[in-house]
Formats: sequence, structure tokens, C-alpha cells
Amino acid sequence: MIKKFTMHSYEDTISLGIKLGHLTKNKMVFILEGDLGAGKTTLTKGIAKGLGIDSTVTSPTFTILKIYKGRLNLYHFDAYRLEGVSHELGFEEYINQDGLSVIEWSNHLVDLLPSELLKIEITYIDDETREITLTSMGEQYDDLLKEL
Repeated sequence: MIKKFTMHSYEDTISLGIKLGHLTKNKMVFILEGDLGAGKTTLTKGIAKGLGIDSTVTSPTFTILKIYKGRLNLYHFDAYRLEGVSHELGFEEYINQDGLSVIEWSNHLVDLLPSELLKIEITYIDDETREITLTSMGEQYDDLLKEL
């Protein structure tokens, strides 16, 4: 199933993220695709709010992973620097733990991703506008999109 949304502001993107966070179930995986500055971390901030996380969410570019505590743990990955990485990092251990894994630049970890996930593509239209395309891969993600 595919759903598309046009976001006309930062606040719209946060709002969509909050809705996603509210609908998230344990052990889900969201992959975020989009150019630098498209709004991947902004959407993740909204998701965190929807999970009841009060901490300030920032891009984990230099740390690779940031963990936030809320209704569900949020494992926020940035795989930008991990091209060609092996299984030795323990990535799979995190995505199999209780919580939600949100992965930016997942194309660097394709061989390690589960077959069922929610793919979120963010396209920069202009300074304020983004198109967000959500593609569900698996029944629980179909259900999430039906509720959204």
C-alpha cells in the first residue's frame, strides 16, 4: 500500500510524524529516504513526540545511533557513513529489540534490513514544501497506513 502527503511547513511534517508515532507498534522498522535537508530528522522528531519522548531529537550523523526512551524505545540510526558495513556492528540486534527503529540512509544497510518495514521517501519541493510517500511492506504496515 502507498500513501502520499504534501507537507507545506515544518509543522506539517512534525504533525505527520506525531501521527506515525501514535500508531507505531513494537519492533517496527521505518526507513527514511531523501536528500540532505529533505526533512528526515524533522519527521523523526515528530515520531518521537508521538511516542511520548520529551528529549530533543537530533541527527545521529556522527554517532550513528541515538536511543530515546518513551512509550517505545526509539532507535534512530543514520547509516550515511556506513556504506559497505559488515554484520559486525550489531545493527540487527537493535532492530530486533523492543522499540521502533528509524533508519536514515538505509541504502547503506540493504542486506541487513528486514523484509517487512515502512519505507518513507521525502522529496524536497521548495524551502517549505515536501512530498512524503509512505510504502508499506508487510501486513502490520498496511494496517498502520490504513489508520493514518
